[in-house]
Amino acid sequence: MSLSVSVKDQYTACMESCLECLIDCKVCLAKMAGMKSMNDCPYCCIQCIEVLQASIGLMAADSKFSKQQCVLCAEVCDYCAELCAAHDHEHCQRCAESCRKCAAECRKMAA
Repeated sequence: MSLSVSVKDQYTACMESCLECLIDCKVCLAKMAGMKSMNDCPYCCIQCIEVLQASIGLMAADSKFSKQQCVLCAEVCDYCAELCAAHDHEHCQRCAESCRKCAAECRKMAA
């Protein structure tokens, strides 16, 4: 998946990682609907989706708050990764991995 040329190069890797994580969180949320959970999954996915959308939006707008938002996004992604990783479901494991990758990209972006 390739982002538009109008997006600054510095944002591309982070935005792509956020988009992948957003999709995986939505899949996890949908598949967890009606399932019992021993922790706050899928609630963590809802929070992650919200912060990911905000992060993508601010980077797309070349906002001066992009770096600060990416710091928050990394924290929320870490939280979601921890909770989803506790489940054996394939969709939860995929979500956790996407969240870890996204957190790493967000930290690079915020540096």
